[in-house]
Amino acid sequence: MSSTNIYKLRCSIPGHEMDVRGVAPAAFPDGAFVSVSRDRTGRVWVPNSSPDRGFSEMLCMAGHSNFVSCVCIIAPSETYPRGLIATGGNDNIICIFSLDRPQPLYTLQGHKNTVCTLSSGKFGTLLSGSWDTTAKVWLNEKCMMTLQGHTAAVWAVLILPEQGLMLSGSADKTIKLWKAGRCERTFTGHEDCVRGLAVISSTEFFSCSNDTSIRRWLVTGECVQVYYSHTNYIYSLAVFPNSQDFISTGEDRTLRIWKQGECCQTIRLPAQSVWCCCILPNGDIAVGASDGIIRVFTHAEDRMASAEDLQAFEDELSKTTIDPKTGDLGDIKMEDLPGREHLNERGNRDGQTRLIKDGQKVEAYQWSVSDGRWMKIGDVVGGSNQQTSKNVTYEGKEYDYVFTIDVNEGGPSFKLPYNVTEDPWLTAHNFLQKNDLSPMFLDQVANFIIENTKGHVVGPAPPAGGDPFTGGARYIPGSSNDRDSAGADPFTGAGRYIPGSGTNTSAPVGVADPFTGGGAYSSAALRQTSTNIYFPKTDGVTFDQANASQIISKLKELNGGAPPEHKLSEETVESLERLLLACGANSSEFPLTIQDINLLWKASHLPEDIVFPVLDIMRLAVRHPQVNENLCGEAEGVQLCNHLLSLMRPEGRPANQMLALRTLCNCFSGRHGRALLMAQRETVLSRAADLAAVCNKNIHVALATLVLNYAGCLHSQPDLEAKAQCLSVASRALETVQDKEAIFRLLVALGTTVFSDQTARDLARSLGVNSQISKFSSVSDPSKVGECCQLVLKELQ
Repeated sequence: MSSTNIYKLRCSIPGHEMDVRGVAPAAFPDGAFVSVSRDRTGRVWVPNSSPDRGFSEMLCMAGHSNFVSCVCIIAPSETYPRGLIATGGNDNIICIFSLDRPQPLYTLQGHKNTVCTLSSGKFGTLLSGSWDTTAKVWLNEKCMMTLQGHTAAVWAVLILPEQGLMLSGSADKTIKLWKAGRCERTFTGHEDCVRGLAVISSTEFFSCSNDTSIRRWLVTGECVQVYYSHTNYIYSLAVFPNSQDFISTGEDRTLRIWKQGECCQTIRLPAQSVWCCCILPNGDIAVGASDGIIRVFTHAEDRMASAEDLQAFEDELSKTTIDPKTGDLGDIKMEDLPGREHLNERGNRDGQTRLIKDGQKVEAYQWSVSDGRWMKIGDVVGGSNQQTSKNVTYEGKEYDYVFTIDVNEGGPSFKLPYNVTEDPWLTAHNFLQKNDLSPMFLDQVANFIIENTKGHVVGPAPPAGGDPFTGGARYIPGSSNDRDSAGADPFTGAGRYIPGSGTNTSAPVGVADPFTGGGAYSSAALRQTSTNIYFPKTDGVTFDQANASQIISKLKELNGGAPPEHKLSEETVESLERLLLACGANSSEFPLTIQDINLLWKASHLPEDIVFPVLDIMRLAVRHPQVNENLCGEAEGVQLCNHLLSLMRPEGRPANQMLALRTLCNCFSGRHGRALLMAQRETVLSRAADLAAVCNKNIHVALATLVLNYAGCLHSQPDLEAKAQCLSVASRALETVQDKEAIFRLLVALGTTVFSDQTARDLARSLGVNSQISKFSSVSDPSKVGECCQLVLKELQ
């Protein structure tokens, strides 16, 4: 590369508060680009007028409730002449924005897990990829087709410019070529997760991988070239307009520029992960990194940063600490390193690294062709006396610790190498990505490292309960904000009536049924984990126990103090009491009138602060065949479902949330209720999943039971999309649920979903279920939790 084509810093843009995960050139205005971040925002940046070389924020887009993972531009159309912006996030949705407003025009919902990659095509077509192992094709606001075939997360997607061809790259190490929704070809060759794809032409494309290689492919299936230069995971690719030269970024802290098949320039950044890159229309390069900063590099001298800013960037880079054990610099032998005089020799190529010994310190330098000198890129830690004889070797490198993580009992283990000089949160993040495990496990793995290294970490450890990225407070389930209290009604503060408190949610071990406490199982069978007495569980679990006199007493108490417009008539109260007694008998022979059922339905619409005794009666009543048929039938069923879902809003009252969940669970006791809930599955489970964040053990048990009942109904059905939702909801719930009974029921739901279903097992593995639930395998109180967990892990082997 001639000196006139050497890229240097143009500007640094510190606009985001967390990792920048995606960048893309905007269709409008000229020279603008879009970035997205873990801070849940997307931002549009426009170039400042000369002589300012920087960018200004034109628009901040907000619409995601979790990290934003990816971005792409939908080409201009007659309706949107300035194009649209599509963003995907960890909240499983895609937001579509215009440049006119900060809120999305609309959202695309259908993925069951994080949307981590997007690509746009002609006529407004959008292709998305997700951790749910699928890619989806969208046109406007509708999902046209789902591409299924990968066995792990889909990390990269690409729409080729001609022939209607689409590509998907996956953590299963393969790339698939799709036409009209059908897989035409599978490309193999990468030895680790495929992380990025880029168009060369209608017949060629690039791919990059965690295996540190970039490959050039023909759509006919041949790999025509492999490129090596990176020393760690490669996350992103972008191709220059000549369709031959390209750029790449990765975990080795670098942006690399490739010309004529060779890496001709390496630019190191003062951030660990360089997540994303794009090429702007004028040839400048924008990159986003884990430090939340966007950096733009240019080959045009009139756009390069001032001498002062270039020196500041170099100074920041020189203060970086580098651990040689991460693979960035190769193996180091302190005694073999030369002194500072070694820097008097010229380098052989741009980006060449050289280590020198300065007393007891090791410093890293990189050769700059344009400046004709060695630039310091950091101090090497762990390269001198800090190394000890306790180090262990893993994959040719020395580490202070190499942990063995047993995910499946008797199955393969994961190795987690760690050095005390590393950030435990970053190490946990890299471990999860390398093994295609859900980032939701970040806290669990990082805390495992901290606990098992006895606090030997460099720098201050994050405070307990602190967000490892922002330092802010983090919600901790089961903390002092748990609303349950002994004696008093936890919902009104009065009386002693606790809705559903008679339900046995902690069944005794031994001869007891693990759900009801009944004598269904033998003590010997329960103690033998090799005998699976837990799943598949295909008969519905219901909430049957109640104290009728307390429910009626509370109903009359609240009704007595209700405002006149909401007060129930004596006739209605008597009808509810009669209905409660009838349903307590749970007998189809006990006659009920249509009027009784209609009065129950009407009473269930009382104000939310006084309705919960009526909901408790409804919870019991829907088990009665006549009530189940009338309330859950084709005509009224959707109304019932919508009413219960309205009571389950995350900001709603906990008593109503719990009783609405229990009512839904009890609807499974009749065929009309089962049919209704299966038809409304996607909406019901989506709303129910939001309640996992509510810190209330009774709600968690009811949520877990609902997931279990769905898993039981789906057990013999080949509906992978429905099973994927059960797995996803159960997996998400296990992140926050702490009550052992709720955990047990979620484990049974997982076991029921994957039992004798290879595809569901593969999906569960790709979601990282093995790693997530392994922590419960040693739970002994109650023993059914550990026993069931071990059986699920065995099923997932």
